[in-house]
Amino acid sequence: MPIEMPKGLPFSVDTWSLCSRRKRHHFLTHAHKDHSTGISNHFSYPIYSTNITKNLLLQQIPQLNSSLFVRIEIGEQLVLDDPDGSFTVTAFDANHCPGAVMFLFEGNFGNILHTGDCRLTPDCLQNLPEKYLSKKVREPKCHLDYVFLDCTFGKSFLKIPSKYSAIQQVINCIWKHPNAPVVYLSCDLLGQEEILVEVSRTFGCKIYVDKTSNAEFYQALTLLAPEILSEDSSPRFHVFVGFPRLYERAKAKIIEARANSQPDPLFIRPSTQWYACEEESMEIIDWQKKQRYNEAHKDAFGVWHVCYSMHSSREELEWALQLLQPKRVVSTTPDCRAMELNYVRKQPSYGSKVASDDPLWKLLNIGSEVAPTPSSQVASCAASSSHQEENPKPISAEEYKPQLKNLGSFSSSIEMRLKLSPPSTRPPVTLFGRARQGLRNSGLLVKETKNISMKMNPPSIISSIESEEKEIILLEDDSAEVQCKGSEEEKTGVVVIKSAVSPRRSFAGQTLSNGSFGENMRKLYRSMNVPVPRPLPSLVDLMNATKTKRARRLYL
Repeated sequence: MPIEMPKGLPFSVDTWSLCSRRKRHHFLTHAHKDHSTGISNHFSYPIYSTNITKNLLLQQIPQLNSSLFVRIEIGEQLVLDDPDGSFTVTAFDANHCPGAVMFLFEGNFGNILHTGDCRLTPDCLQNLPEKYLSKKVREPKCHLDYVFLDCTFGKSFLKIPSKYSAIQQVINCIWKHPNAPVVYLSCDLLGQEEILVEVSRTFGCKIYVDKTSNAEFYQALTLLAPEILSEDSSPRFHVFVGFPRLYERAKAKIIEARANSQPDPLFIRPSTQWYACEEESMEIIDWQKKQRYNEAHKDAFGVWHVCYSMHSSREELEWALQLLQPKRVVSTTPDCRAMELNYVRKQPSYGSKVASDDPLWKLLNIGSEVAPTPSSQVASCAASSSHQEENPKPISAEEYKPQLKNLGSFSSSIEMRLKLSPPSTRPPVTLFGRARQGLRNSGLLVKETKNISMKMNPPSIISSIESEEKEIILLEDDSAEVQCKGSEEEKTGVVVIKSAVSPRRSFAGQTLSNGSFGENMRKLYRSMNVPVPRPLPSLVDLMNATKTKRARRLYL
């Protein structure tokens, strides 16, 4: 799934949550369902996409209004007016599926390339502005501040062939089986229609797609390649639905053919998933790997596999990053996968927090929010940058640490504003979350705590957790005093738990010696209307239980 763009940016890309709906501009890179999930519930004008993407999406979701979309085609640049400053956006071919594009954003927030899902090739990247491309002997004239990158195969060492090579493998496999009366092509995903077009052109035959069982892909082909479609099932080539139960249905077709004394049909599945699973489960020597990637391979169920991918291989990702040389890389999918790439590991900022010269750091004014400052100097930080200071002075993580040690030097009240990310079906991932730093469940975001001021004796730390109905204040020790400002109704909505958990430590670690949760943690769970988790059994208990089971089996 795509990730949320950082707070402070005026646009979202491929996300349609309540958070992204607050953005003023929305961009859709392509029409695959995992990038348009929720668009029917949280859509708002404008949505920028190519015309093909819009038409494919309207086929999938008829209730969408076409007037929501603003057209932007490959190679086209738009200048968008925004209260925080105008910015430009340019669309480039992503080599993924029909209508898929990458977006290049240039504005006060820096230079950001969002690839969406992509298969990066020299043709794709050479179309980017020359100032962002490095040469053999020199760096780019202008560095991209961020690349939001599709890292689907960032951890895999598969030698994925080009799309053209994979299509030729499919055609060669068909030539080698001239006696197969029917050829079933498991190509029912948007982006695999290129294979069907080439097969139809090479063999001069149309392809049958079942309107009933595969209505959505049939509609897509009527828009993308209507000339290859057949209305009846007489042609030799049929589109075969890949999921679910591919092997079970293929076996049934083979049994049926043998029962009628006919040759076995041919099943071809162009996909990378099978090769990725085989790579993890089997040890294959180099010459075998080369053979597996250069020609179709038959599995134990009689299905022929071809390594066809619409996503970049790890090798292609490394090459692209060397050409672009961006300052920072963020994985759009899966989480943290960019941290696996050698280019990212070699960067000076690898494993560290965002530096103070980061354009988004300045935009969000993160330093002035996180750093402890005297209450007389604390400024309210609004979501829009128009309410921020003209010359913010963000404080980096390295500067922040020594100030924590000097908390006692401040005689006035100190305000710390930290909150956990709001509950959602899938917590948003930002540059300052797990996609940037490689943290799996880091949820600390910055927000002002309203109507509450606190006096602390160092080294007390205060954390504010906001739930739907209550606001909970966690104090690390009993020496802190809490003063609630506001009406009586507002005060009753505040729960104070003393001797609670420091935000620097994990909530999961707050257990007693016997493995059960402490009283403070139980109060925290109950205040949020969440059942208290039962502690896991100890290793000794598990070993004793295993011995008991063995003894019972021997006795029986």
